[in-house]
Amino acid sequence: MTKQTKITLSGAKEIPFSALVLSQANVRRVKAGVSIDSLAADIARRGLLQSLTVRVERDGEGKETGRYEVPAGGRRFRALQQLVKKRRMAKTEPVPCIVREDDEVSAEEDSLAENIHREPLHPLDQFRSMQKLVEQGSDVETIAATFMVTPAVVKQRLKLASVSPKLHEVYADDGMTLEQLMAFSVASDHARQEQIWEMLQTSGNQQPWFIRARLTEDKIRASDKRVRFVTLAAYVEAGGHVLRDLFESDDGGWIEDVPLLDRLQTEKLDAEVAAIAAEGWKWIETAIDFDYGHTYGLRAIEGEAPEASEDDQARIEALREEADRLEDEWAGAEDIPDEVSARIEAIDEEIAPLVSKPLIYDPAEVAIAGTFVSIDVDGSLHVERGYVRPEDEPQDEEAEVARARAGGEADDGDAAGAEGADGADGADGKAVMPPAAEGEVEDPDDLVRPLPDKLVTDLTAHRTLALRDAVARSPQVAFAAMLHALALECFYTYATSASCVGISMRNHSLMGYGTALNDTPSARSIHERHESWSARLPDATADLWDCLAAFDANEQAALFAHCVAFGVNAVWEPANRYNEGRVSARAVASRIDHSHILARAAGLDMVGAGWTATVANYLGRVTKPAILDAVEEACGSDATGRLGGMKKPEMASAAEELLQGTGWLALPLRTPAFEEPEPDEEAAEAVAANDDEPVETEGEHAVGADGAEGDEDGDELAAVAAE
Repeated sequence: MTKQTKITLSGAKEIPFSALVLSQANVRRVKAGVSIDSLAADIARRGLLQSLTVRVERDGEGKETGRYEVPAGGRRFRALQQLVKKRRMAKTEPVPCIVREDDEVSAEEDSLAENIHREPLHPLDQFRSMQKLVEQGSDVETIAATFMVTPAVVKQRLKLASVSPKLHEVYADDGMTLEQLMAFSVASDHARQEQIWEMLQTSGNQQPWFIRARLTEDKIRASDKRVRFVTLAAYVEAGGHVLRDLFESDDGGWIEDVPLLDRLQTEKLDAEVAAIAAEGWKWIETAIDFDYGHTYGLRAIEGEAPEASEDDQARIEALREEADRLEDEWAGAEDIPDEVSARIEAIDEEIAPLVSKPLIYDPAEVAIAGTFVSIDVDGSLHVERGYVRPEDEPQDEEAEVARARAGGEADDGDAAGAEGADGADGADGKAVMPPAAEGEVEDPDDLVRPLPDKLVTDLTAHRTLALRDAVARSPQVAFAAMLHALALECFYTYATSASCVGISMRNHSLMGYGTALNDTPSARSIHERHESWSARLPDATADLWDCLAAFDANEQAALFAHCVAFGVNAVWEPANRYNEGRVSARAVASRIDHSHILARAAGLDMVGAGWTATVANYLGRVTKPAILDAVEEACGSDATGRLGGMKKPEMASAAEELLQGTGWLALPLRTPAFEEPEPDEEAAEAVAANDDEPVETEGEHAVGADGAEGDEDGDELAAVAAE
């Protein structure tokens, strides 16, 4: 057995920096890692922690030159060199060095060994070390400056250090990835973190996004309108905690204390409602959201905009001048300073309450009207003032008297035809009031009272028939009459009798289909368009015709389209929804079939309209197989396999993440592509054979053909609905 020789370590020696030169044997040629500037700054702060490895420099004859070459530690040498150039260190400053005198091992091998055998610090050790520095009293900014990183990086490391120690051990043993550990850092509850990790061991999905979703599923997004209404600052001031994801965009984080948020929201909303109640409204309804169409069937009372005071007007003008000046100054600039953007935003916020003060209403109408108070999508208070319920409408005493006379005082004479005339007052049909004076607006009843009711009815029937013929000869007037009737129905409550044209829409209010409809882009677009038109139309129905006549063709067409849109009903409903049986399966199927035609013509795009599958609107309301089908169709079978072993709530939440941005639509939202009908060869031959024969009873032939085709389509739609 060969006896091993004991090793002898190279001795240490302090050598003046001026006696050191960089050796060409140093193997590091490519720059990587921390810059020389950063390393020089660190040496200036704490000194040189690691000695340089040097060898005696010899000339061509092998004689010592009095200097030393540095084959290992070239970056440290350059950092010291930079400190000397900046006069932060003297040229003669002694530098601790290890002097190598081994002729069997080359300088190149020393340099290579020093770099290869160096093991970087494990990330977990780095996280824990920074946490230890904080515990010793260092702040984030100091640590960031010391180690030449940003404060955000330090916060990330500290966040990772706060994860459960059990999960740290798993990570240290390579049982999880750094990305997974980052995902666990979103929550501070160690027990919950460990619970999710245990669940993942039997799950087909261990993706970081899935971990985040599980840890935040019972939290509320900081971007939620309830949080915006309360404000995040108020929530934190009240003792609430905010979960933040320092590694992914989290849109402000998550609210952890939901009961606290609910309390703050209720308190603030109650305070706002109390101030509105002082205005004298008969009732106030409050909710976070109201159903879409909640004002349907209610009459909106008119209010007047308050006049701005001289001080307010002067302030508005000054603010607008300042905003214009800033915008002109920075127009075309690539980067606008944050303080300038903040000032422009502050100006807009200050102007808003000055120009949008609540309308002033008649106190008598306020006493019978009410207000809806909710939270808008941006977190602002949404107040809808001035709506009168039908049961609160004031009773017209004169109309009640007229109805009583018509029902109880009619005789067997001319009044027998009273049921065909509106407003007959006397038993003999005679005038009971003098005609209106010249220049006054006449009561319509004054025109009929001098004549017997039956005669007036017969004469106006003749006039109606002639008027129909005249309108039929004038398409422009017909369009105007239809537009007038539709505008009355869409913009004026209880005013449909102001038109002699019996055209009306079956307006499906879409009430009862969930509060989420209010926050959709479609709902906001319709509301803004309706408000814009409403502002252009007159208050009195008597002035509506002249107003519409003043619009140009494009304006009339746009208003017509807006009104007609309120009559669109593409809602599927069970055939037995109404006990009266008013909706048949064939009627529903025909409605849906026509909605496809209308959607293709209008270019409907449900993805562009903002719909995407979520737990609330779809995934939480269907079966697990339906969720898997949706994911497979949108993302492929690999994604479906990761969801297979999950419980439904977890599966629905995971599917929501997967379906984001895919453009996937639930089947009822899709518009089938138009299919060209296949040509009927026998019919074509029959038509060709009869080209030279005279045409028979064109009207009867057309009606019969249409009727047959309609029956066939109806049967097919009924089958689709049943399926």
